[in-house]
Amino acid sequence: MKCIFVTGWVLSGIGKGIVASSIGALLKASGYRVFFQKFDWYLNVDPGTMSPFQHGEVFVTQDGAETDLDIGHYERFIDSELNKLSSFTSGRLFEEVIARERHGDYLGKTVQIVPHLTDLVKSKVREGFETSGADVSIIEIGGTVGDMENEYFIETARQMGQELGRDNVLFVHVTLLPYLGASKELKTKPTQHAVRTLMSYGITPDFVVLRSDEAIPEDILAKTAYFCSLDRSSVIASPNLPSIYQVPVEFERQGVRMSVLRRLGLSDRGFDFAAWTRLSENIEASSESLVIGMIGKYNDLEDAYYSLNEGLRTAGFGLRKKVDIRFIDAESLESRDAESILRDLDGICIPGGFGIRGTGGKILAARYARKNKIPYLGVCLGSQIMAIEFARDVLGLPSANSQEFDEMTSDPVVHIMDSQKDITKKGGTMRLGTYPCTITEGSLAHRLYGETSIDERHRHRYEFNNAYRDRMEANGFRISGTSPDGSLVEIVEIADHPFMIGAQFHPEFKSRPTRPHPLFIGFVRAMVEKNDR
Repeated sequence: MKCIFVTGWVLSGIGKGIVASSIGALLKASGYRVFFQKFDWYLNVDPGTMSPFQHGEVFVTQDGAETDLDIGHYERFIDSELNKLSSFTSGRLFEEVIARERHGDYLGKTVQIVPHLTDLVKSKVREGFETSGADVSIIEIGGTVGDMENEYFIETARQMGQELGRDNVLFVHVTLLPYLGASKELKTKPTQHAVRTLMSYGITPDFVVLRSDEAIPEDILAKTAYFCSLDRSSVIASPNLPSIYQVPVEFERQGVRMSVLRRLGLSDRGFDFAAWTRLSENIEASSESLVIGMIGKYNDLEDAYYSLNEGLRTAGFGLRKKVDIRFIDAESLESRDAESILRDLDGICIPGGFGIRGTGGKILAARYARKNKIPYLGVCLGSQIMAIEFARDVLGLPSANSQEFDEMTSDPVVHIMDSQKDITKKGGTMRLGTYPCTITEGSLAHRLYGETSIDERHRHRYEFNNAYRDRMEANGFRISGTSPDGSLVEIVEIADHPFMIGAQFHPEFKSRPTRPHPLFIGFVRAMVEKNDR
């Protein structure tokens, strides 16, 4: 078993997930199968019930696990599907330990953090490695070293390093290299303390990654290596780049891949990095910004729509266009002149979300896109907004609404799914994970996908109401994708519009930087064609 543990220090959000993902991309390109896991300290069982303001987006795996957004980074960088064994929280682990104790599994022993909780974490790491068929597992520990909440994760990593042997376990420590404007210096002291703090827990890092807003000169890298008792090749520079998808290319330039393979005793099975090199070249060559209005309700926090943002931007790179996502508070459209806000946009996207706040503004945006032939992409709630707007304005049903927003509406164009009606618990109870979809031939969706059978990931409780299907379709609201039995509406379109499409699922969860999702490519291309007309 080969493991790489990724830790961080100084502050959270330093980029451990991108560092881990980039190492994974390099190993994948070298012919190795990689599995990822993230261990987070918070007591929520999963992020599914947490506000986006608290935690950013909830990333859904193919088997329906609601996970940390870093799982999205992992999947995008290694172009593989992960699962419920990829994300664990303290809440989920504590829940299992307590359930075992109540069941009598510990045979009267005093249940403790060590060994019972650490042993459970080790068992999850081994289970993930074994069931995935991986050659290497990369495990990211959330938070920073020294946090009281994650100390047992650090202890688990130390134990596994001792049990598996240092030839089979690597420790990568990501630290901040701050720049002081007053003295015009990059300061290594935080990194020195970061390494000493990690060593106080019994772990000596094999690699130290220096995160910086500035380019890092060679003398700083050499100084860091000297004061941290590391080889110079063990200190990796990670300055800010135009795109996070250039980090694997930068790491390869620094020899990170060969250093990791050598430390783990792995051979180079043949390096296929063409897709990443091409992507980096496209990023550098991209010009002529396309402006997408993201009409949401969490717009002061970009992480709330992270995978969607990345899917749209990487679709732009494929066409050598820069995608500028302009975050527009849906509520602002209700109180201001919506047209003045929307008129300069090349495209409009309405993302997923919950609750009534801002829905009036989203409906106004959908109406503007439909009447002015502006390329429009609706995701989850965005597809339901399309249906509500069309029913109100075209069918003349002013009370048309979703039961989520008005349980007593006389025209529930969107209603709660039958399978959700008796559910009272909130966590992990929505329609989650991958489901099949059948696409109508000759539709816009068919042209985009190039096939009639697809699989996409879902996260919702409400669905289009088939009682309105015939009336909607008779007036130009096209249902182009359904569940195989035809009972659930998955994709909708406007017949006389160049590009107005909504998906009940979340295409962003399957989009990859080197292989963007067909809906995103089509959306970006539609904006280019609109501007060329």
